[in-house]
Amino acid sequence: MAGDLIRVTRIAVFGRHGVLAEEAVLGQRFYISLEAQVDLEAAGRSDDVAGTVSYADLTAVAVGIATERRFNLIEALAEVIATEILRRFAPIDVITVRVDKPSAPVPAILESVGVEITRRRGAGR
Repeated sequence: MAGDLIRVTRIAVFGRHGVLAEEAVLGQRFYISLEAQVDLEAAGRSDDVAGTVSYADLTAVAVGIATERRFNLIEALAEVIATEILRRFAPIDVITVRVDKPSAPVPAILESVGVEITRRRGAGR
């Protein structure tokens, strides 16, 4: 696996994440990006979906967690997504989850705030 990756970039979801009470009431858009390290050689050689991890399935995990649960911190949202992806998809060795929050209540003009975490299978976490 020489750097094989599956990327799903900027999944838009509507959630009610944030520390402030107004964020729980009003909600806002979030963007979630995933980068999974997985050996894609078998899929590439065989052209068979059984040799890979479905990006639709990865997306469904992220969307389900982000829309069905509420988190105070986007750090916690990212952590739960990473944990669930590693739990569900055995071929994935490493998962990076990025969560961007474009409407963060920050007293400045900015494009977004965000977090990015990387978790490895069997890293003692």
